[in-house]
Amino acid sequence: MKRFDSGTLIPGSTWRAEAETEAEVVRRAVENMRNLNGETEVRPDMVERIKERIVDIDDMGRETRH
Repeated sequence: MKRFDSGTLIPGSTWRAEAETEAEVVRRAVENMRNLNGETEVRPDMVERIKERIVDIDDMGRETRH
């Protein structure tokens, strides 16, 4: 599993996305930015910053890669 914690990019944010693939985590994060945060355009550099912060997690939700 993969996970993105938005607080690693936006201080104070507590939203997170978990999915089997990095692509799905990114899709969910971008969708969240558009729907909940009102972003109309998500720049490629923001997508890269999200990707840099995605970690692998085990079945217990613990991070397995730093």
